[in-house]
Amino acid sequence: MHALMRYTVKHDELETHLDLLQDVYRELATTQPDGIAWTTYRVTGTRTFIEVVEGADLPQPLPRLRSFQRYRVGLDDRCEGAREFLEMAPIASFAA
Repeated sequence: MHALMRYTVKHDELETHLDLLQDVYRELATTQPDGIAWTTYRVTGTRTFIEVVEGADLPQPLPRLRSFQRYRVGLDDRCEGAREFLEMAPIASFAA
């Protein structure tokens, strides 16, 4: 599965959100789970984030990570407006 999430974090929650995200990426780097790719982008000059996740067994292994569990708790409250989730089907890609 390939998925894209788009959301905007409240101004007063930005630092907390960034800290929680960094914790997830640190745990991913330590545990090196197979079969997942996750990239987080921040739209320059905004509090809007775009996450692209790829994996055959999503949402696994993310829910098993303690840092991801902490990240998910309160995510709705950290965001302003609705979060957007899109499941995508790859057509083609190129990397130089």
